[in-house]
Amino acid sequence: MSDPNAQESAVEQTSGGAPRPGPPKPGGPRPGPVKAAASAGVHTADSHPKPHPVTSQNHPHMPSVPASDPSRFGRVDEDGTAWVVTADGERCIGSWQAGDAAEGLAHFGRRYDDLATEVAILETRLASGTGDIKKTRAAAEALAEALPTAAVIGDLDALATRLTEIITASEHAAAAAKHEKEQQRAEATARKEALAAEAEEIGAESTQWKAAGDRLREILDEWKSIRGVDRKVDDVLWRRYSKAREAFNRRRGAHFAELDRERASAKSRKEELVARAESLQDSTDWGATAATFRDLLAEWKAAGRAPREADDQLWKRFKGAQDVFFAARNDANAEREAEFEENARAKEALLETAATIDPSVDVEAARAQLRELQDKWEAIGKVPRERTHDLESRLRAVEKRVREAADSEWRRTDPEALARAAQFRERVSQFEEQAAKATANGRTKEAEQALAQASQWREWAEAAEGAVGEL
Repeated sequence: MSDPNAQESAVEQTSGGAPRPGPPKPGGPRPGPVKAAASAGVHTADSHPKPHPVTSQNHPHMPSVPASDPSRFGRVDEDGTAWVVTADGERCIGSWQAGDAAEGLAHFGRRYDDLATEVAILETRLASGTGDIKKTRAAAEALAEALPTAAVIGDLDALATRLTEIITASEHAAAAAKHEKEQQRAEATARKEALAAEAEEIGAESTQWKAAGDRLREILDEWKSIRGVDRKVDDVLWRRYSKAREAFNRRRGAHFAELDRERASAKSRKEELVARAESLQDSTDWGATAATFRDLLAEWKAAGRAPREADDQLWKRFKGAQDVFFAARNDANAEREAEFEENARAKEALLETAATIDPSVDVEAARAQLRELQDKWEAIGKVPRERTHDLESRLRAVEKRVREAADSEWRRTDPEALARAAQFRERVSQFEEQAAKATANGRTKEAEQALAQASQWREWAEAAEGAVGEL
């Protein structure tokens, strides 16, 4: 590191000759050939500008480098000549005129430490992967190129080795970075290809308009986040995505345009249905009008949806017309049910009087009473549906009782039945006479046949007489 208190700087030597090497210090290396003596620098207190120090301000992540021992790698002679020793031998690096030899040695050691710090910074940058690999390598190559003429005292061979390692590692890192970049590019390309293919599938087939539209926007957001694709490839993939999105938008637009037309048609149809419903709301033809309203409702459902606001308003009117009609019908039904209940009570009273009809005493009187009851029954009118069967059954029982009594009386006095019974008796007499004559004449077989027929006709006559008698 530079010492600001020493106020040292370097200027080009002006004496025209290279400084002469002084005698080596005890234990120090023997002097070798002087290299680049003509370009050696003379360091004084008030000449060359100060070197720029390496500090934590211009290198915030500067590694900590311990100070080196310059006396192990060079010397400064009493006359100010400075020497550094490398594997190639000893070379003169300049002249120190700003103080004694110890101060000069410390000065060139600090310059070496600054150079070592620069190398350490490059190593740290390369190891952390935070810097530009190409710049790191270029800096290492520049430092390596400058080492043979560097005016520093320290282990330059070690620095050269470290710089070589940095350069080699930079090459490897650059190759790895290139491979990683290519891999990332391949992955990014594959992902965009997948997104483009998905977009094409959506654009060609999907009818889930909202979900598909949302997915296309998600694909676009993801697309923007993907970096590293080759520009030409990216342009081709983008055109695929864009074309798919446009295809989807066209299909969606056509769908909703058709939907708008269908809704406009549905609106017109429902307006007609509303007008018909409103024209029927005051009808009192309950059965036919209720059936018409059911048909109108089926047509309403088949008409499809109109625009939402219009559909809601039209349905409100349609439903309102329905409600007016069915409310009136319900009121009429309630009045009718009350009337039917009253009719049921009247018919109950008639059935109570019907209990006094006794056809066994006088059939004709009973029939007259029944006819009078039936006339009153019909005049009363309808009863509640759930009571009809019971009341009608009870009336039928009365009618049956009177009818059976009348039928019995008619059969008992039926002249045709009596004449038939007499005819059967006459036939019996005829066959008995035939049997008597046949017997008298000795025709036994003929007599037996006549008696058999007489017996048969007698049974029939008895049955006919019995039928009339039972009545």
